[in-house]
Order: sequence, then structure tokens, then C-alpha cells
Amino acid sequence: MASHSGASNTVHNRSVAASVKPAAGARVALVTGAASGLGRAIALALMKDGFAVFGTSRRPEDRSGPREFTILALDVRSDDSVRIALQEIRSSAGRLDVLVNNAGVRFLGAAEETSVDEAKAVFETNFFGAHRVTAAALPLLREAGGGRIVNITSLSGLNALPFGSVYSASKWALEAYSESLRHEVKQLGIHVSIVEPGAIHSETREAPQRPKDALHAYEGVRQRALDVIVAGDQAGIDPARVADCVVHVVRARSPKLRYRVGADATWLPRLKLLPWSWYESGIRWRYKLDAVQSRGPVHTSAR
Repeated sequence: MASHSGASNTVHNRSVAASVKPAAGARVALVTGAASGLGRAIALALMKDGFAVFGTSRRPEDRSGPREFTILALDVRSDDSVRIALQEIRSSAGRLDVLVNNAGVRFLGAAEETSVDEAKAVFETNFFGAHRVTAAALPLLREAGGGRIVNITSLSGLNALPFGSVYSASKWALEAYSESLRHEVKQLGIHVSIVEPGAIHSETREAPQRPKDALHAYEGVRQRALDVIVAGDQAGIDPARVADCVVHVVRARSPKLRYRVGADATWLPRLKLLPWSWYESGIRWRYKLDAVQSRGPVHTSAR
């Protein structure tokens, strides 16, 4: 999720960062959206690999349980919040070797139902947020003499989801951004990679955000598609697999641009090599877009 911070969180940034100073010579990593779920798994895997880790969260003061790594309050939508967080890393650690842009929001609904303001909000976190953090982190990465930027996208950045037009577009934008950025910073010794997970298992992941104004015209088909998508929260891969992939990327001497994690992220994009009509039929089958509606009540949850 995106991070949200106000004046009180700025104070929290300073107190937490100042209390945990990495050991001299330690490699330093920044992971956005690291309070729980995939981001936390990535942060813990990097810690196990010897990194001093700074994670970010929109409300670190609300986080329960042990704090194995430093958590900074950071709003990826705010220039000031990002600038303050990177200043705290500079003052506390003096360097940055790895940036993992993981913070994001899921937003699912028909394109017609989605207002321009809702679409802008998704891009503000999923795309402009990643850009904002990257631009602020690059001076530290350059000063370190090189480093790694790992952008977490999605299967949705490879295959557009039905009723995920805006969400998929935000991930596709991050894919293009990453590919271009890789060319720009390679001469500086900085390598950019994209990790593209399929469905990820989670019992606690927040439900996808939805458009404020739902249209009855899409009711049945929308719900069937969303049931398939949300069911991935129970049947998907372990977040640890994605975290292990991130560690592999940062260890690699010459990391690739793209890494796909999970069976669905591996095989589904390959179907695009088929004639379009075949591929389209497969997507419509997978997401039950042409299923015959029953006369009974519409199923409302896959949970």
C-alpha cells in the first residue's frame, strides 16, 4: 500500500531512523510498503542476506508485533514525505545500495465506472509514487558507486486484467518506465530490474479498492471476474518466493530486466504468442466472463 504521512509521522521518521544506525560497511536497502505482506517478506529476506533495511509504511505507529527492521513513515504521493525519508536514511546510514519499489494499491472495476479522479489516485501511488522515490534515491545510489533498483509490478503488467483497466495500465506504465530507466542508469553502475509476481497468497491482504459508483450493467460479469482475481489471495504463491527472487536479483552480478515468479506469471504471457482469438478466448474462460448467470443470488465473495 501507499504510505501516508503527516507532521506527526515526520517526527516518527526522525526518532526511529536515529535509533537504529547500520553497522559500518553494511549494505543498505530501502523497501517501500514493508509493514506487512510481500513488502515485509522482502525486507526480512534482505535482512537475512546481510542488509541493513529501511522499510516504509503509511502508519508505522499502527503496526503491531516485532520490528525487526527500521520502519519509516512515508507517503509515496508526497514530494516532501519522500524527501524527508531519504534525508533520514542519508543521516542514519550515509548510503543506499538497493531500492525496492513495492508500495502499491489494487483497484478493480469497470473502466466506465471509474472516475478520472479515481484513476489518477491509482497512478499517483503505483506509478508516480515509484518515480518519486526512485528520483529521490538515485543520488544516494550514485554516491554508493552503483546499486540495484527493483520495481515490483505484477502479472497485470504483462496481461491486462478484465475489470482491471486502470490498475493494469498503472503496472504497464511502470514496466515501460523501468525498461527506459535501465538504459539511463546502467552507465552509472546501477541496474534496474522488474519482478513480476503472479497471484500471491495472503490471508490479510486488503481487499481491492473499487469505484465509488458501480453500474448495474456490469454486475454479474464483474463479480465473477473479481471472484477469480481475489481467489488468488488464498491460492497464490508464498510471498517468500517473491522475496527470494528479489534477493537473487540484488546478488546477481548482471541482473536481467525481467523476472517472473509463479506459474501463472510464467505461462499466461506466453499465450500471447497464439492467435489473438485463441488468447482472448482463454482469458475470457479463465475469468468466467462468458459464464451463464444463474437465477439465484449473485455470489459476492471468494473468501
